[in-house]
Amino acid sequence: MRRISILLFITTCFTTLSFGQLKKITVEDIYKGEFRTERMDVLRSMNNGTQYTVLNNDRGTNTSTIDKYDYKTLEKVETILSSVSLNDIQSFSSYQFNDNETKLILSTEVESIFRRSTLGIYYIYDIASKIVVKVADEKVQEPALSPNGKQVAYVLNNNIYIKDLAANTVQQITFDGEKGRIINGVTDWVYEEEFGFVSAFAWNSDGSKIAFLRFDETDVPNFSMDVYGTGLYQTQHEFKYPKAGEANAIVSLHMYDVASGNTTEIDLNNPYYIPRIKWMHNPNYLSVQTMNRHQNHLVLYSVDANKNKVSVLLEEKDEAYIDITDDLTFLADDSFIWTSEKDGYNHIYLYNENGELMNQVTKGNWEVTRYYGYDQKNDKIFYQSVENGSINRDVFSIDSNGGHKKRLTFKDGTNSASFSTDFTYFINTFSSASTPHEYTLHRAKDGKIVKSIKDNVALTEKLKGYELSPKEFSTITINGNDLNMYMIKPRDFDSSKEYPLFMYQYSGPGSQSVSNSWMGSNDYWHQMLVSQGYIVACVDGRGTGLKGSEFKKITQKELGKYEVEDQIEAAKKLSELPYIDEDRTGIWGWSYGGFMSTNSILKGNDVFEMAIAVAPVTSWRFYDTIYTERYMETPQENASGYDENSPMNYPELLKGDYLLIHGTGDDNVHVQNSMRMAEALIQANKQFDWAVYPDNNHGIYGGNTRIHLFNKMTNFVNEHLMDRQEKEKDTEKKIVKKKEIKG
Repeated sequence: MRRISILLFITTCFTTLSFGQLKKITVEDIYKGEFRTERMDVLRSMNNGTQYTVLNNDRGTNTSTIDKYDYKTLEKVETILSSVSLNDIQSFSSYQFNDNETKLILSTEVESIFRRSTLGIYYIYDIASKIVVKVADEKVQEPALSPNGKQVAYVLNNNIYIKDLAANTVQQITFDGEKGRIINGVTDWVYEEEFGFVSAFAWNSDGSKIAFLRFDETDVPNFSMDVYGTGLYQTQHEFKYPKAGEANAIVSLHMYDVASGNTTEIDLNNPYYIPRIKWMHNPNYLSVQTMNRHQNHLVLYSVDANKNKVSVLLEEKDEAYIDITDDLTFLADDSFIWTSEKDGYNHIYLYNENGELMNQVTKGNWEVTRYYGYDQKNDKIFYQSVENGSINRDVFSIDSNGGHKKRLTFKDGTNSASFSTDFTYFINTFSSASTPHEYTLHRAKDGKIVKSIKDNVALTEKLKGYELSPKEFSTITINGNDLNMYMIKPRDFDSSKEYPLFMYQYSGPGSQSVSNSWMGSNDYWHQMLVSQGYIVACVDGRGTGLKGSEFKKITQKELGKYEVEDQIEAAKKLSELPYIDEDRTGIWGWSYGGFMSTNSILKGNDVFEMAIAVAPVTSWRFYDTIYTERYMETPQENASGYDENSPMNYPELLKGDYLLIHGTGDDNVHVQNSMRMAEALIQANKQFDWAVYPDNNHGIYGGNTRIHLFNKMTNFVNEHLMDRQEKEKDTEKKIVKKKEIKG
């Protein structure tokens, strides 16, 4: 057997205690919060750039305070607001300032609608006068203060309203909102999920106009889910959900003039999608991004709000697709910063106010992973990238002309910055595979550390008492590509023994599972399995991110083909290692990863003995338009792409042990996927195991749910990988005994 050389990038200092002294992680430990990482409270940088605010909640007294801190000292300067001083509000769950920081929006009684959308009771607090005004008696969505803080706009029952805070009067500005038909000012389900935003209206910089999107979802098919609850009869939750190839909502852009009360529809030449609107600094100009249905043709428009005149600022086309981001930033003169993959890697570009390219700011065979902002005073652009290896992240600064690039973080791992408004400071969040999150304050000009804030040393000390093993990072050459991989071996690893291999992956377009960052809950579960004698490995195959657009977009129109080939070949190659038992190989994943693990045990039925699929897509025909068609076009255009990689279409290939898991309340990947997969397996007369979690959404959590789920998965892994060897030995003994008796 050929040995694969493994390059170990990271060493750890988890513990030097002997094995007998170490505790093993349990599922209960993981999901009862035993290893919870301390994190920094969400902070908002103030306009002065030297201070920030934090919401502090006291669970014991159920009170809230908004406290102001100094960046340089990290000391509290003052309490801006305490709920103790408010008569009508005991506590609040979030807050936001208006532009000039004279007023606050306070959120209370917030309830979720979908992944990002919420309803709540909101209040406006005037910092100077200490007067509190309730936005509305009913629960509303997405309240937004005008720049001067005199008015607040919000959405109620799919219509937009404006409240004058001084006069305490309300004006309704749209009137056709209706559940299941017309939505004004907030997004529909598929925009919220796939374009990543909810608020679909915005004030201009002087508060004279509001631009908003209107969704006509009349022709979008309904989807319904049974809700079992605790009553005598189940109920149904019904909502508009456009599956691949079906009708989307018709979206249009409208402009409301506050002074006249007039609303005008803006002619954008019938765009299929409007994934972003953003006002420029000039209050008369709005930017609008539109896309075609295939999402491979993007147009950035400038809209003259006084004349309702539309002109093109920028246009991009791609053979596959174009990702939507929030990186568009307008500078003081409305020249703007833009990110694009047009040279094969995601980079930063600078355009003038007319949309003419001034220069490409960053260049190289690496990806900009986050754009932080532009310090116009010092002509510095701040960003995060993978310049130091695609499993790492670092923070950099660079001049707008591409010169004087400077690395501002110095530990190999994952670094992420939160900058002060004036870019004097940033708070860096660092972690690696061996170091839990550390928070440090830095100078933005050179990255010098000013002060340590939080370091999770208590967690580090606690983990010294547990049996943990390091992640060994390497690359593995599969199908002509060097793929990122990590492997975790038992602490008492013996290369002369054979171990079962359990693979984990997600594999969705542009994703990354192999990263030099601290552990999540899945990692702790993997550590638990490793302590029981498994080797766990993860490989990011073709189609994953941060290695350029060609590597990422190879899966276009064939989701589940190349990614599955890579997992199967990786498993084969790893099985050549002398310490891997090639007859005990398993794979698991969640969501896209469940789609992958299902395909892998079918197409790789001679490689994988076991697979677990949690909340899997089993046919892309069942998933939503925006995500699916971005990569697959429509089923009408690409039927073979949809069907040839749908595991429902070849259930007869199942040979190994398969566990299928889903929540019945999953509004994202509908339980329909698993029901149809189960029926296909039944009709193919293939035995399998499955579990259905009543009323659970895509995350399958709440109460003891995760403990139950992961104990079930653990038992399945043990029965069909670890115990397989013993079962095979018992079978061999029985065969030998029968032969002896017959003889």
